[in-house]
Amino acid sequence: MSKLLVVGTVAFDAIETPFGKTDKILGGAATYIGLSAAQFDVNSAIVSIVGDDFPVGYLDLLKSKNIDTSGIEIVKGGKTFFWKGKYHNDMNTRDTLITELNTLADFNPVVPESFKDTDYLMLGNLHPSVQMAVIKQIPVRPKLVVLDTMNFWMDNTWDELLEVISKVDVITINDEEARQLSGEYSLVNAAKKIHEMGPSYVVIKKGEHGALLVNGEKMFYAPALPLAEVFDPTGAGDTFAGGFIGYLAQTKNNSFNNMKNAVIYGSNLASFCVEKFGTRRMEDLTKNEIRKRLGRFKELTQFEIELH
Repeated sequence: MSKLLVVGTVAFDAIETPFGKTDKILGGAATYIGLSAAQFDVNSAIVSIVGDDFPVGYLDLLKSKNIDTSGIEIVKGGKTFFWKGKYHNDMNTRDTLITELNTLADFNPVVPESFKDTDYLMLGNLHPSVQMAVIKQIPVRPKLVVLDTMNFWMDNTWDELLEVISKVDVITINDEEARQLSGEYSLVNAAKKIHEMGPSYVVIKKGEHGALLVNGEKMFYAPALPLAEVFDPTGAGDTFAGGFIGYLAQTKNNSFNNMKNAVIYGSNLASFCVEKFGTRRMEDLTKNEIRKRLGRFKELTQFEIELH
């Protein structure tokens, strides 16, 4: 069984959408990635930091999904990272109302000894210096290193971000971030520019419009599944990333053709994430539900056509 190490935030979120709002609930990039990857046959662990205000029940939830939590540092007297946001009616744009870094401000990640030989490394959205600190603690390069980042780090930590990007195999970002990182409007040209920075594969997430996978001259596009109801888009991108790397870790095949499947699996899992607030849908998701929806994805994308 492959080992998968996930680095990112484990946090509190408070979310408001046109369909309702929540008080503080479980959130964080590593949480969504971990819950998504837990749908696959992998041995996973999370490296993160929380305060002692973080409920034991949330840690127990992660453990119940066979996620090793020994790399989650609990700071006595500390407060857990907190984000509060409000989504607009289109559900694609949101306003950040509160960001409290708390313990995350002084986070020095420590990779558990049992995961220093990890096969797959998922660097969730975090300060590039934290991501680099994790890379440096792993003596033998993993079979695949995937990086997720955002425009905030492009605005504020450009040089450190470029250093991390040069060390990874795959980068997952949204279309706006791909344009900012590359300086190119065309996503095809943007992917080419980002290839030159280091990654062999570029995955551009387009929310409700699917995802684009680019490797040199090879391209693959996967649509998002049209859904009747979207309650909360929070964590959908991280859920996609967790499904993507979880599938690759289970199948132990990093070829372009298999990455196409990984993109579909990631999109499939993200389609569940948005159906309830926070992580709630991912907590009780069954293998049977995943399999049935994969069938819908297949119907959505498969067709026969005669070429004349």
